[in-house]
Amino acid sequence: MHLYPIDIAIFIGFIIAVVAIGIITSRNEKDSESYFLAGRGLSWWLIGFSLIAANISTEQFVGMSGNAADRIGLAIASYEWLAAITLVVVAFFFLPYFLRAGIYTIPEFLEQRFNKTTRSLMALCMVLIYVFLVAAVTYSGALTIQTAFAGKLLFGVMPMNLVTGSWLIGLMAAAYVASGGLKACAWADLIQGSALIIGGGAVMYFALDRLGATPIAALASSAPIPASLTDAASGPAKFAALNAHKLHMVMPSTDPMLPWTTLLLGLWIPNFYYWGLNQYIVQRTLGSKSLAEGQKGIVFAAGMKLLIPFIIVMPGMIAFNLFSKDMKAEADKGNARVLALYDQAKAAPETKPVIFVGDPPWQQTNPSLAAEIAAFNERVQARAAQTGGKVSEEKLIGYKYDTAFGFLLSRVLPEGTGWQGFVLAALLGAVVSSLAAMLNAASTIFSLDLYRAYVAPAASQSHLVNLGRLTVGVFMVFGCVLAPKLGDPKISNSIFAIIQEGQAYIYSGILAVFLVGLLVRRAPPMTGVVGLVLGPVSFWLLKQLAPGVSFVNRASISFGVVLAVMLLLTWLRPLPKPVEFPANARIELVSSRSAKVGGVFVVLATLALYAWFF
Repeated sequence: MHLYPIDIAIFIGFIIAVVAIGIITSRNEKDSESYFLAGRGLSWWLIGFSLIAANISTEQFVGMSGNAADRIGLAIASYEWLAAITLVVVAFFFLPYFLRAGIYTIPEFLEQRFNKTTRSLMALCMVLIYVFLVAAVTYSGALTIQTAFAGKLLFGVMPMNLVTGSWLIGLMAAAYVASGGLKACAWADLIQGSALIIGGGAVMYFALDRLGATPIAALASSAPIPASLTDAASGPAKFAALNAHKLHMVMPSTDPMLPWTTLLLGLWIPNFYYWGLNQYIVQRTLGSKSLAEGQKGIVFAAGMKLLIPFIIVMPGMIAFNLFSKDMKAEADKGNARVLALYDQAKAAPETKPVIFVGDPPWQQTNPSLAAEIAAFNERVQARAAQTGGKVSEEKLIGYKYDTAFGFLLSRVLPEGTGWQGFVLAALLGAVVSSLAAMLNAASTIFSLDLYRAYVAPAASQSHLVNLGRLTVGVFMVFGCVLAPKLGDPKISNSIFAIIQEGQAYIYSGILAVFLVGLLVRRAPPMTGVVGLVLGPVSFWLLKQLAPGVSFVNRASISFGVVLAVMLLLTWLRPLPKPVEFPANARIELVSSRSAKVGGVFVVLATLALYAWFF
């Protein structure tokens, strides 16, 4: 990518505007309610845009578009379209409970329902997972910078690689969230959420235009290209023909990431956890002026979720059509290290037992080498079985799918028009927005659920705010140090898969605990502790016993196990009388009629999209 003066001006102006508006609108936040919950004064339009901006990041632009470029195609849109229905349920089922309780954090609700230990366990789990998510989102943003600016220097000195990109993004995110808290995030999100929709739409438009102008011979598809397709066909016609095998919502039951069975239960569990119980998302709704404003904001966000696959998933599919050779070249850079290790292992196979596994695309493009490596692996495994040695694994990949959006950004948008600067700013703004949300949520939970509970119960409001600012910086440093390590193919070839499976360790247990807590009022306090511990333990055991089962289905089984154990304990030792939730709210709790109408429309529109693409 080569940025012209107009691109640089737009990019710098956008970033300055976002940071300045965030700081200016929240410069007087001195107490914990103002800093952590924006003084409980957010309007519906701020909530809606903030939910989208906090959610949509390079996890989607890089990870989801990468999965779309891979075999999954449009089916990955289920994460977005099912979320629309989930949000409607959250608005009318979860939110009234939380606002009535007057809580600051989701773990705080567990103390009201179960006990302090349950609150602390969830708080600890969420802080750890947020540090991991900060690293993952930072990596995906840095990968886009590295792909778009390959070989360029920042300020003529620093190479634009994963490390430089990680620290650049992390420092930007920490800057305004540390200074202004949730209100800074919400106002900055208003700009960034709008820019995301506009920028994503622009990428889709120019990608289709480029596809229409490219000869068939220069295009690629993972299925045979129809003979009837001609160079004169329009961009949409070429897109439909080249990707017909990907324009559906159902994957085989054996798919390791998204089998069709996940549509029945597996995807609903992470969706309800993410949108209803995840602090960095729910914190926006906890800061609403009233229940009606919160519900309208959530339904507004649900409507915008229906648009996301059209500006993220479909462009990812186009990226493979246009740039598959470049994706292969990026994969070969990483494969070079692995193949060098293979040559060493062949020369001295007795030194360290290691096998080399190529994914299906790599095997298809390297058939003879794949057969040679398969034979080598058999010898290594046989020797290890005789000696009892442990075998390690190295991976070879056919394509670096997560570079899809980076190539669109650098090669599809017209140069010298300002579009490259705008979309790059919107993309980095999305990263910064999501990171700011995670950092703010992690600092809130650490300060209120852990530090105040166990270290300084009498801490002043200003002390808690200053601690929150300090922890933002600490978590940012951890994330930036960890981020570049996530590019190792041994971990995964999809950052989206890394993020989803990482959260799968905790979300089944958390959702089960909340459902039992809300619906089974005689469940004793110990069930909350048991559920939060059993969730990650059962998921880990299932991974060891059934590694071939999709992680989403493993999470479903784990959810069922936790639910069954909690109900069994309730049956054995029920509370003498049902729990009554306290009413601490100081805001209006009248439900919104217009939000109900909008929610019905969103649900019907989602079902129509599934019917069209099923």
